[in-house]
Amino acid sequence: MHVVLLVLIAIAIVVLISYTGDLSSYETVASAKQKQGKFVNLIVKLDHSVPVDYDPVKDPNLLQFHVQDSLGGKIAVVYHNTMPTDMVKSERLVLKGRVQGDHFECSTIVMKCPSKYKDNPNSMQQQPVTISN
Repeated sequence: MHVVLLVLIAIAIVVLISYTGDLSSYETVASAKQKQGKFVNLIVKLDHSVPVDYDPVKDPNLLQFHVQDSLGGKIAVVYHNTMPTDMVKSERLVLKGRVQGDHFECSTIVMKCPSKYKDNPNSMQQQPVTISN
């Protein structure tokens, strides 16, 4: 009975340790470049000075673009999936992946959409609501 309990505790420890590898902090482009091949999260914005390269007819699962972090670090990004809707309108992007050579191999893109109240401060005021039955 004690042996079974010890084995279950050991398994629980291994599972907890495996999950800590997924708990990563946000990196800058410079620190991500220093961690070549390691999984990192980047908070960046799309670099509009370089065009987004996406041709869904030629290859719908290849998206290439450039990003810039808040410190001015820039990097090219390769994403092997379809382009997320409204990605070019997003204020910020959270990219999950790893730096491979001179580019960032992205596995997941999470977008922070622009606030619908940003341009019109009066829209924050409460509007009358009509409920119909």
